[in-house]
Amino acid sequence: MLNGILIIDKDKGMTSADVVYHLRKALHIKKIGHAGTLDPDVTGVLPIAIGQATKLIELMHERPKKYIGAGLFAYATDSYDISGSKLSEKPVTKAISAKTIKQAMHKFEGEIEQVPPIYSAVKVNGKRLYEYAREGIEVERPKRKVKIYSYELLGEPIFDEEKSEEQFNFMVKCSKGTYVRSLVNDLGQKLDQPAVMVGLRRIESSGFSIEQAVKLSEIEANPERAAELIQPIDAFFADYEIHELTEQEWNRVKNGATIQVKTHAKKLALRYNKKVKAIYQKTSYGYKPDLMLLTNQ
Repeated sequence: MLNGILIIDKDKGMTSADVVYHLRKALHIKKIGHAGTLDPDVTGVLPIAIGQATKLIELMHERPKKYIGAGLFAYATDSYDISGSKLSEKPVTKAISAKTIKQAMHKFEGEIEQVPPIYSAVKVNGKRLYEYAREGIEVERPKRKVKIYSYELLGEPIFDEEKSEEQFNFMVKCSKGTYVRSLVNDLGQKLDQPAVMVGLRRIESSGFSIEQAVKLSEIEANPERAAELIQPIDAFFADYEIHELTEQEWNRVKNGATIQVKTHAKKLALRYNKKVKAIYQKTSYGYKPDLMLLTNQ
């Protein structure tokens, strides 16, 4: 049975749930889940946990994500991308310099408060924001704290004098829960020039990159390729300190017992027979179970 993380390069037009559904059918495996929802219009890295790796999904969410995208100064929409209805419009009559855009972008770096777009899956009173939006009901959107590790301009912005608009490309590295659409919209507000996101691609997530990704269609055409391309569970713990278990320690770990290890690491990846079998965390009385992966083969 497959155990590990399959990195899918999601195509435009599919939901993350669609990808999981198609993989279940192609691989004949029920135990599959994704880490980090991508909007249908967004492409790129969608990590898919299979088998025992589904236990890692919460941990996978915690790792930073990286995107490349494009924004347009000219107008703003209710969805913060081009699929929405226009809320405001302001022609760009003079080119906005790269320096001005960069300075504004850097002001968003660090821990910030963000208001999610009205067309988003955030829940308020058990109902998703996009459901309120479709019904035309106004609702207060909850602010959330997110971390922006970097927000950078890629290349020179492109000013189109004839269309009175300016396009810019960017790269963002951010924490879970960040809406990149909001970053584009908020950048426009900061520059007093309405802006909208016109494209987005995730290039890193959960510690995996687009170079490791495969198209869903390739797996559907050749399901046996999944076994070749899947990232082992152990790859996710590459930056953890490894402790090789003795036979005696392994017998204790199998029963969820604490073990004594001479190290100062807060968390340890415990390995037996060349496979990570558990993640243990430090306590005042030794190391105790944090995550069990006993059937990782």
